Amino acid sequence: MIVSWMKLINLTVYFTEYLINKMQTKKTTLLFSFILMGLLTGCTTIQVTDPRDPWEGWNRTVQTFNDELDDIAFKPMAKAYRWITPGFVDRAITNVFSNTTDIGVALNDMLQGKVTQSGMDFTRFVINTSFGLGGLIDVAAMINLPKHKEDFGQTLGYWGVPTGPYIVLPLYGPSSPRGIVGLVGDSAMNPVSYISLVASSYISPGLFVLNTVDKRADNLATEKIADEAAVLGRYEFFRDAYIANREYLVLDGNVPEDEEYLLDEDFEDDLLEDEESPDKNFYVPDENLNTEPRSD
Repeated sequence: MIVSWMKLINLTVYFTEYLINKMQTKKTTLLFSFILMGLLTGCTTIQVTDPRDPWEGWNRTVQTFNDELDDIAFKPMAKAYRWITPGFVDRAITNVFSNTTDIGVALNDMLQGKVTQSGMDFTRFVINTSFGLGGLIDVAAMINLPKHKEDFGQTLGYWGVPTGPYIVLPLYGPSSPRGIVGLVGDSAMNPVSYISLVASSYISPGLFVLNTVDKRADNLATEKIADEAAVLGRYEFFRDAYIANREYLVLDGNVPEDEEYLLDEDFEDDLLEDEESPDKNFYVPDENLNTEPRSD
């Protein structure tokens, strides 16, 4: 298992190096310049209808760009990753990246005054790193130490920093000014960010690509749910879902009743059916359904 995992990392590092070299060519520079011009042009083509989303023109253009990039690059890579990666190796890789984030989770717990939860999350990291072979196995979950979701964006919200207008970032997706600062803080708290300081400069970007592809592969199974829920407006669905989810996380679930994000009954039924389906392999909040069952 460890050998397979290392091979995947090496392949990802090689792919990242290839992408970086290609991006340095003149043709690629011109292509990205053209894309940027298109994105900037899109900012002025849509009339703003939601005060939370004053940059709707830009956001719609970037979301279209992200969707198309996903179709031609990330989705095929995710399908190939699922095809070549045994299930237990995939779970181990997911566990490793999840384990590295527990350091930031514990620090953000402390910054929000959640001392007990901070101790639990730090204990999770220590147990999984030592007894779980560097995080390959989620031993903490076996002894009822659940993983919590805390990030620096939530910490800023806890201390009253406003979220700011909704924005869709190229390659990343839905965010906000507070969320962008949060991403910087999360990166600073993640040990993966510092690997390139003591090893090859391609290691950290390579691991970032591997983590992205791993998450995208884990998210292949839920696109049917997202597409059905977004039938009346894909852009509005993802915007409203992001805003509601971030508010829920910042308020630790204590959302005012008049602002609760309620699912309609048909969507809840579809969600339950998908969770019980034998084709479902992992939880996935993103795009593109793969109906082929996964074999370990």
